Amino acid sequence: MDAPADDPIQLFAQVYQQAVEAIPVDPNAMVLSTAGAGGRRPTSRVVLMKGFDARGFTFYTNLKSRKAREALENPWAALCFFWRPLDKQVRVEGRVEQVSDAEADEYFATRPRGSQVGAWASLQSEPLPSRELLEARVAEVEARYAGVSVPRPSHWSGLRVVPDRMEFWTSRPNRLHDRVLFRRAEGGGWTRELLYP
Repeated sequence: MDAPADDPIQLFAQVYQQAVEAIPVDPNAMVLSTAGAGGRRPTSRVVLMKGFDARGFTFYTNLKSRKAREALENPWAALCFFWRPLDKQVRVEGRVEQVSDAEADEYFATRPRGSQVGAWASLQSEPLPSRELLEARVAEVEARYAGVSVPRPSHWSGLRVVPDRMEFWTSRPNRLHDRVLFRRAEGGGWTRELLYP
């Protein structure tokens, strides 16, 4: 861990670059855990991180999906990155905020056209009576935007997890793993401590 000892985002950037170099497919995969307003039935799923910086970790989704509804009702979430080839894990906990329309527009424009069409066609997380209905919805959206750019739906945007805790875990023999915990301090900086494995 060569990054500055007091900056977990820079440390994450260093470890993430190692993951990008070691893992050919989806090194940006992360487990996202949310719970609704009542805190019951916490759920986890794998999503793709689409960016990170000092503000936090961003992913994009249909705002009517279960994960988005839960994250907006109860604006706290946890992320977990696990990179087996590196024997490293990073856990992130923090507040959830929606990205700006400008950020969402910019990212949506980079998506493959089929994914843009899918953002309109899918009623994400709702019951689907048949695959044929989904395919019909895709065909309708493709016809609607034939020959023109597909705009971003208003119900599709990005969510950012703004970390207040980050833990870096590295596997070591005999289960004597390295664990380093960062907590955001009231002044905006970070505190750092080691944890028993």
